[in-house]
Amino acid sequence: MANNTADHPPGNSVAEGNHDGDFGVTVMDLRDLMELRSGEAVNKIQDTYGDVQGICRRLKTSPIEGLSGNPVDLEKRHAAFGKNFIPPKKAKTFLQLVWEALQDVTLIILEIAAIISLGLSFYHPPGGDSEACGQVSGGAEDEGEAQAGWIEGAAILFSVIIVVLVTAFNDWSKEKQFRGLQSRIEQEQKFTVIRKGQVIQIPVAEIVVGDIAQIKYGDLLPADGILIQGNDLKIDESSLTGESDQVRKSLEKDPMLLSGTHVMEGSGRMVVSAVGLNSQTGIIFTLLGASENDEEKKVKKTKTQDGIALEIQPLKSEEAAESEEKEEKEEAKPVKKVNVTKKEKSVLQGKLTRLAVQIGKAGLIMSAVTVIILILYFVIDTFAVQGRTWLAECTPIYIQYFVKFFIIGVTVLVVAVPEGLPLAVTISLAYSVKKMMKDNNLVRHLDACETMGNATAICSDKTGTLTMNRMTVVQAYIGDTHYKKVPEPDAIKPETLEMMVNSISINSAYTTKILPPEKEGGLPRHVGNKTECSLLGLVLELKRDYQPIRDEVPEEKLYKVYTFNSSRKSMSTVLKNPDGGFRMYSKGASEIVLRKCSRILDAQGQPRIFKPKDRDEMVHKVIEPMACDGLRTICVAYRDFPAEAGEPQWDNENDILNELTCIAVVGIEDPVRPEVPAAISKCQRAGITVRMVTGDNINTARAIATKCGILLPGEDFLCMEGKEFNQQIRNDKGEVEQDRLDKVWPKLRVLARSSPTDKHTLVKGIIDSTVGETRQVVAVTGDGTNDGPALKKADVGFAMGIAGTDVAKEASDIILTDDNFTSIVKAVMWGRNVYDSISKFLQFQLTVNVVAVIVAFTGACITQDSPLKAVQMLWVNLIMDTLASLALATEPPTESLLLRKPYGRDKPLISRTMMKNILGHAVYQLVIIFTLLFAGETFFDIDSGRNAPLHSPPSEHYTIVFNVFVMMQLFNEINARKIHGERNVFEGVYRNPIFCSVVLGTFALQIVIVQFGGKPFSCTALTIDQWLWCVFIGVGELLWGQLISAIPTHHLKFLKEAGHGITKEEIHEEQMTEGADEIDHAEMELRRGQILWFRGLNRIQTQMDVVYTFQTGQAAVPGALRRQPSVVSQHNDATAAKTLSSPTHVGLSSSSSLTNSAGAPPPAAASSSTAGN
Repeated sequence: MANNTADHPPGNSVAEGNHDGDFGVTVMDLRDLMELRSGEAVNKIQDTYGDVQGICRRLKTSPIEGLSGNPVDLEKRHAAFGKNFIPPKKAKTFLQLVWEALQDVTLIILEIAAIISLGLSFYHPPGGDSEACGQVSGGAEDEGEAQAGWIEGAAILFSVIIVVLVTAFNDWSKEKQFRGLQSRIEQEQKFTVIRKGQVIQIPVAEIVVGDIAQIKYGDLLPADGILIQGNDLKIDESSLTGESDQVRKSLEKDPMLLSGTHVMEGSGRMVVSAVGLNSQTGIIFTLLGASENDEEKKVKKTKTQDGIALEIQPLKSEEAAESEEKEEKEEAKPVKKVNVTKKEKSVLQGKLTRLAVQIGKAGLIMSAVTVIILILYFVIDTFAVQGRTWLAECTPIYIQYFVKFFIIGVTVLVVAVPEGLPLAVTISLAYSVKKMMKDNNLVRHLDACETMGNATAICSDKTGTLTMNRMTVVQAYIGDTHYKKVPEPDAIKPETLEMMVNSISINSAYTTKILPPEKEGGLPRHVGNKTECSLLGLVLELKRDYQPIRDEVPEEKLYKVYTFNSSRKSMSTVLKNPDGGFRMYSKGASEIVLRKCSRILDAQGQPRIFKPKDRDEMVHKVIEPMACDGLRTICVAYRDFPAEAGEPQWDNENDILNELTCIAVVGIEDPVRPEVPAAISKCQRAGITVRMVTGDNINTARAIATKCGILLPGEDFLCMEGKEFNQQIRNDKGEVEQDRLDKVWPKLRVLARSSPTDKHTLVKGIIDSTVGETRQVVAVTGDGTNDGPALKKADVGFAMGIAGTDVAKEASDIILTDDNFTSIVKAVMWGRNVYDSISKFLQFQLTVNVVAVIVAFTGACITQDSPLKAVQMLWVNLIMDTLASLALATEPPTESLLLRKPYGRDKPLISRTMMKNILGHAVYQLVIIFTLLFAGETFFDIDSGRNAPLHSPPSEHYTIVFNVFVMMQLFNEINARKIHGERNVFEGVYRNPIFCSVVLGTFALQIVIVQFGGKPFSCTALTIDQWLWCVFIGVGELLWGQLISAIPTHHLKFLKEAGHGITKEEIHEEQMTEGADEIDHAEMELRRGQILWFRGLNRIQTQMDVVYTFQTGQAAVPGALRRQPSVVSQHNDATAAKTLSSPTHVGLSSSSSLTNSAGAPPPAAASSSTAGN
């Protein structure tokens, strides 16, 4: 185990001993203590240390003041107890990545061909030049030429090396970016600790053993600790123990808090007892790390325990999933796989995979046909037509021919498979993610950014997203009077005022404060819960101060606290009076708290009876008018328990929270963010429906929705409350029925008083729905712990960076660093841009492919030699692909992207317009090239390059063909900038310097290759006239492009689209196929064909999978491991890993023991459910 003190070599032990000696407890003591749970732990603490205070004394820390924060002291603690950091798995070295890139099948074939070609060029048979072998050897005019046969082989090898290096470098930089993003998320995570009596926030990595940490609802605990003081604390420990029930923590019963667990309710303080590798999460990590190597061997041997392969990868690593991907592909496992629901591939990824398979099949057939035709033609021509016999001494020469044919065939295949595609996807995603940072979108899962471009619906929270989350009290009902603005203090009876001020000051989290503004003349800073800040603001406006009251009643004196949670919707604090009685202060949503009130303070400050009919009148006269102004109403109340009645049953909440006396009802305004209405109208214009899901009452929600423009006058949209929503969508048994839901959601715009489950049900219902012409892609915003399930279920989950809890951030795909709705619109723009960039690249790439394949194929069949040589093809393929993907993938987004409807899940990647462009340009290029090929020599008045013997020097004729081909591609790259049939292809070209430099750079390189490339590139230098003709023909592409865009697409019904998404029928099919690995359509097609060559295409998938931050595999590791406080969470949410067996063999139980997250259907149906992130 990598604990920092126990296993040091004896040399250091003296010094180490001193460190341990500084504290009255060693790392091992604390580790042993943290292994214990509940009752055992309490006993152990009592026996060994007396109490928690005793542990604090030994750790030299004060439960009230915290640590001193003195650097020397902190350093000592680091030395004795370790740092709060779990080292990530080592990144792959560049050489490993090179080795992986070399595994590509097409490259291997090329290497073999090149090596054979090299070998043959050095082998000269004795009778090789004899007449007997026919015209074969003719044309080797002098020895020098014959010696140059090795060049082609060498050049192919060289270009293979370049391809490999480019790919490896790409993967390497991708990995680096991913790690950068990782550490950024890590640094951003802070935690609240007390040092020198001050409450401060420090980065999680700086927490040391002995720190006093404040914990509250929504936190993800960053280290192990022991509770010092807690209010109603409930923790979700499912990520460590697999128990889904929340665990109540208290000093008497169970004070042990573990890292990686979530605080679901309440608040408190703990003393940190273990950090980093010594914490519970760290220990499991170390176990996983240690067992990794032996386990991998076992997996290789048995090939059946695929559960383990998934688990032993520590989760930090991207490679983990990559190698997992490879394992899956390479082993056709006979074993039926356990159903771990794999997230449906992201929309784009699915379409690309299917497209790649289609293209690959076509290329494979073409290349096979080419080779067969060439060989047959040669054999028939040599042995039948010329009637020669096969002579032994001629064999090497014939073999040389066959190798040449084979190389041509491989070249055709290489050109057919769009290797540049994964590159384009990677570049455009990485580029977008970088730029999105500037637009306040921190992308945690790369594929979220392209999915966002397809979004058709956004379910947004109200508070903080659409509104400013800066609450202020603007109206109040106190002592039978409704004040339209905050009253003067003397207008209220002193008794009432006193009661209200005390109630607000004490019955709120003591972490909530109002601090003076940072800048002169700024607004005061609100820290903590915003609703409570508004109430404290009211106290200040009434010329009173809450701090002295809190100082008088510190948190230790609070007898009992019922903290706020989503089911209670209220908060109460109980104080013990000197006479032995109790007083309870409550506050909460007015309709809920008023129901519990039986009295109300009148104008004289005396309680009078408050009957249900009085309540109805108050709702009608006070609460509804406030709500219609868009105000949230909060009721403040109290209750006295007399001493003679004895101590009440505190656990019986319903009896306690009853018989209250209402002090006041206040109306809190949360102003709509000024930029939101414009952003929402942009969304609506872009074909995205915005729905508001909020816990507020329906009148407030309606008022805010109207201000934002979600509800438009004259439209028949629905506003509902959660209760009514549930009645409409559930059957008599209380189960949700999709048909009923389909009747509600299309019109629903506002869901008020909704619980987290309602939000999850709505999101799931919209995603699974098949009504309407396209399937919906849903984005969700959330900030609270309770939003976790909905964020996970959504196609894209946005968490709030400022107001969001750790749990929400963990479950999300994108974090909005400024909590602002307009940033979501930016994300949509970037997402659409990614999608368009990839389509642009495809349009360009496929034109090149179609032309090159047909030229190579027909040229080879008619002239026995491809007019474009292997090296030239590689240049076109490699450089054109790589550079074009760079150029087209970095186009910046424009506002015009928001003027079209979203593509949705099932729209094909290659639209009719694009198909028209691809085929149209292909026709132009083919006509030109064949004209040059068969009539070029007369036009340019040069020697014909056709039928040149083996090893003859490069001809001007073929050089011109090659040069024209490249020029046409260059100008077609400019055409490819537009995919929706726009006329002006140069629009905004100067805004993209990368594009301009790529086009100019490629042009310059082409000049160098043609003029000085010589034998390796099969080129001869051209004259200036010939160059001008080549460029002129290239420019023709631009004019031809105008001609093509003039043809209306709707007349071309015969054009097929390609790269479809998953259709509705297939979805139903999918649900039937239980036990299929994961429904990956490409895989299914592969199995039908069972063609090994497609392994090459798997590289495309694998490369994409690298980018798409791994949705595979690691589901089986208990959530915590993944979430050492920041790991980009893959896909368990806090509730996953429910049924994971016992904590001892935690990492290695088979993956079957995993239920998928957040109430997704049972595994059989789940194979198609998107229970992922």
